[in-house]
Amino acid sequence: MAEQHTAGIGFEKQIWDAACVLRGNLDASEYKSVVLGLIFLKYISDRFQAKYQELVEEGEGFEEDRDEYTSENIFYVPQEARWNVVAAAAHTPEIGAVIDDAMRAIERENKRLKDILPKNFARPELDKRRLGDVVDLFTNIQMVEHGSSKDLLGRTYEYCLSKFAEQEGKLAGEFYTPACVVKTLVEILQPYNGRVYDPCCGSGGMFVQSAKFIENHGGNIDRISVYGQDSNPTTWKLAQMNLAIRGIEADLGKYNADTFFDDCHPQLKADFIMANPPFNLSNWGQDKLLDDVRWQYGTPPAGNANFAWLQHMIWHLAPNGRMGMVLANGSLSSQSGGEGDIRKHIIEADLVECIVAMPSQLFYTTQIPVSLWFLARNKKQKGKTLFLDARKLGTMVTRKLRELTDEDIKKLSDAYNAYADGTLEEVKGFSAVATIQEIAQQDYILTPGRYVGIEEQEEDGEPFQEKMERLTRELSQLFEQSHQLEQEIREKLGGIGFEV
Repeated sequence: MAEQHTAGIGFEKQIWDAACVLRGNLDASEYKSVVLGLIFLKYISDRFQAKYQELVEEGEGFEEDRDEYTSENIFYVPQEARWNVVAAAAHTPEIGAVIDDAMRAIERENKRLKDILPKNFARPELDKRRLGDVVDLFTNIQMVEHGSSKDLLGRTYEYCLSKFAEQEGKLAGEFYTPACVVKTLVEILQPYNGRVYDPCCGSGGMFVQSAKFIENHGGNIDRISVYGQDSNPTTWKLAQMNLAIRGIEADLGKYNADTFFDDCHPQLKADFIMANPPFNLSNWGQDKLLDDVRWQYGTPPAGNANFAWLQHMIWHLAPNGRMGMVLANGSLSSQSGGEGDIRKHIIEADLVECIVAMPSQLFYTTQIPVSLWFLARNKKQKGKTLFLDARKLGTMVTRKLRELTDEDIKKLSDAYNAYADGTLEEVKGFSAVATIQEIAQQDYILTPGRYVGIEEQEEDGEPFQEKMERLTRELSQLFEQSHQLEQEIREKLGGIGFEV
């Protein structure tokens, strides 16, 4: 079986388990900023220290020259904020204040981080003894044994984000999209170069996976420009930290902002758009945006923002731009509030390139079944749409959670690539290509099951008459057993004075 995305996380789990001693009486949302803040502080300190040592060895006296660091996209860490200062105070009552002061000093020296880092380590409810233990843990990390600090702490940051999503349940939808869902979007869109945009970027997972994709395929991350925004102030800060820890330069706007009312990138035409907007968002402000230029295919209903998100992203697509987004399955077939007409107009504009029905239980946050929509301004297969039914893919990794494996994701991306090249061999029950006319015959409903059909069952070779005789014999035996059990239950109940 292909490697799952939770595999190979021994070290990250050690960090998580050890850091859990910090939690005490804090709820997950508070605890999150503590753990992720410490990971971030350790990361930038390690990066700074490595360059500092390199400059010391050169002997030119430039080790305190800020430009030596910023020219290599390394944050400058002032003396009072360096990890050795934090580590020395680990088991003093002032450790919380020392960390807060370090965060403030780093923000002063690095404008990109202004007002982003957590500065709540001194608060009384945070156990300082436990905080000191976690500082010790980070101090004793032997980076050489586990790979580069950037890679290690980046992976640890991502792992902790997923664990917080698991803990926070429904609240986590604001900041975390499962890595396997993001990777599916990225592997199909293949954002090698150009402008990448996410209008509801959460903790920045789409951008991180895009960077990984480019690195894994031998490309240069500097060939993409990253744009995004998010309305939640805490989540917006998480994204800034998550991208900084990966060395990804991004424009997420000057502050957190509502995408519909305060578009941070009004002139942007993106080459790639990837997003997981809030499902079925109501009360999104439709009454104040009735004549908005973005609603080219119809005004979205007040009670559901799904088609508002979709049209916002279409508006921001470059002439050859492509997009992939996660939507609740209701959007595939809904007729309420004019959604059916909007979907029809988008289909007739030949924008819908591919629809993927996803398996259940992929999200920590909801059991709502979802699908992936891929749209393109300039489709390779004009007048056609690929439908993929992935509902049977994935592996349960806990009792409640399913993940797509690398093998599953490759199966989907291979099917898409073959479709784009015109070489796809349709597989009943999994893949099908339909024309706009065929979709019109289905009342412009985009549910993949309508097009891919049911996979063919293998013939077992047993003649029908013999099979029916065998099955009726087995059914008769089961009936007989049920009568015996019924009689036993009656006798047991009668023995204690209850008649049935």
